[in-house]
Amino acid sequence: MTALASPPMGAVPQAPASPATRRMIDAPTRMFHWLFAASFLGAYLTAEGERWRMLHVTLGYTMAGLLAFRVVYGLVGPRQVRWSALWSKLSGGPGWLRSLWRAPTPGSVNWRQGQNLFMALAVVALLLFVVPVTLTGYASFNEWGGQQWGIDWADVLGELHEAVGEAYLWAVLAHLGALLAFSLWRRTNLTTPMLTGRTAGRGPDVARHNHLWLAALLALAVVAYIAWEWTQAPRGLVNLSGLF
Repeated sequence: MTALASPPMGAVPQAPASPATRRMIDAPTRMFHWLFAASFLGAYLTAEGERWRMLHVTLGYTMAGLLAFRVVYGLVGPRQVRWSALWSKLSGGPGWLRSLWRAPTPGSVNWRQGQNLFMALAVVALLLFVVPVTLTGYASFNEWGGQQWGIDWADVLGELHEAVGEAYLWAVLAHLGALLAFSLWRRTNLTTPMLTGRTAGRGPDVARHNHLWLAALLALAVVAYIAWEWTQAPRGLVNLSGLF
């Protein structure tokens, strides 16, 4: 029987080396993502009932403000968050579809490129949807059009706002479903980088700087805006009258 080697007396045991990781997503992008997701979820859950109306409206405006931040950040931010990086993924779509059609076997298809293409399309759809959602919501809330030609345009805009909101929900569910499917296929949790900013692997960081200060400023701006709206609403963002 072979004896196992023991560490010398008094030696300090070495901790196992942590797996190598790379920073893929910086803090402002992750903060934007989770604030955006929380705003949509809150707005969707508060869509029904007058009691929650001001909170619903405020969260909708918050989404519009976050979209404005993302547009600017995509223009002046680091290379990996630029719109040009997103466009490079989208522009490869036609070529990838042609390769899918001409591939002799499924194994010869670059499925990683297909994943990147689908996720880029999902990001674009979720961002673009904010425009009609907030515009129809704003128009309905301010009762644009009034009554003309026997039509209550406020009701029409309200129905349109509800329909666009439901379409947005389906886009979100498609995005989540794709994340789950790709995670199962690649046997790795693809949501982890959006939580930690890092993914397993060796090599240089894609996001060279974390910019934690900008993420903190973004969160502070959202909290300050919601607090300001609360002070402006006569009964706050949630009407609690009649509950007590």
